[in-house]
Amino acid sequence: MSSLVNPSLPPAIFLMGPTASGKTAATIALCQRFPVEIISVDSALVYRGMDIGTAKPDAETLRQAPHHLIDLISPLEQYSAAQFARDALALMHKATQHGRIPVLVGGTMLYFNALQHGLSDLPEANATIRAQIEAEASTIGWPAMHAQLASIDPTVAAKIHTTDSQRIERALEVYRISGKPMSVLRAQSQKISLPFNILKLALMPSDRSVLHQRIADRFQLMLKQGFVDEVKRLLIEYPQLTMDTPSMRCVGYRQVLQYLHGDIDLPTLGEHGVYATRQLAKRQLTWLRGMDDVHVLDCLQTDWVARALALIDQHQK
Repeated sequence: MSSLVNPSLPPAIFLMGPTASGKTAATIALCQRFPVEIISVDSALVYRGMDIGTAKPDAETLRQAPHHLIDLISPLEQYSAAQFARDALALMHKATQHGRIPVLVGGTMLYFNALQHGLSDLPEANATIRAQIEAEASTIGWPAMHAQLASIDPTVAAKIHTTDSQRIERALEVYRISGKPMSVLRAQSQKISLPFNILKLALMPSDRSVLHQRIADRFQLMLKQGFVDEVKRLLIEYPQLTMDTPSMRCVGYRQVLQYLHGDIDLPTLGEHGVYATRQLAKRQLTWLRGMDDVHVLDCLQTDWVARALALIDQHQK
């Protein structure tokens, strides 16, 4: 497919892909080849102190390819897609003013969508209603809450996994505040036009099993690097952290908490962590397949970075 070509607009690159697809290697190559400004598009990298479990770029990588929008908040705080869109757009404009190309790299597809198309005019979070929803979920479980959502808003429910507590809670919260399903409010919202000439690159593995093995290997490496100790330190520094804290809903962290609480043993932690990460990758790939104007690069091919650089080079002409 073609990119969103409008030569009158400044260029921008979207480098998207599932977890463990090789986005970091491509980012370093981009920095060595083009005058770029890297903007992270990752809802987990915004948290300070959450480094191992989020596969946050290490100090050497950040030296070669500095990233914006990482280490923004503590694990007790929240960072929304709307905040991301505002922050990223400001950084994109600043980059172009300095003659640099904004490159948005990550796997949080909701953030990419919010930036390019805007967000629906949804009501702000309501702590009282959220508490009611969470209390109800603690009694009947999130799959039952998902069934409740399906009866209210089947369109949105079809896109949410039955155990995705964060998104189920938000969709139910929106309905209980506004009296309207989230899908209706989204349809009524005005779409925005991002004032950039966007080249979308999507890393998609030709063999899903290879990606699954990469995910398994990386999760085991995280455990060896001290993932469990990282979460222990977080609990000491932030004793208010619970399973329902948004930061602890990041893939892997919930499973480590279950292990530390004695609910599962270490081998089960590994199994559950790998499974959760694979499910995340599946959702990311589903998003990517539904996007328009995307150049698909097989991240399992040896020449995909060179192909990406060639597409970017062509995009600048």
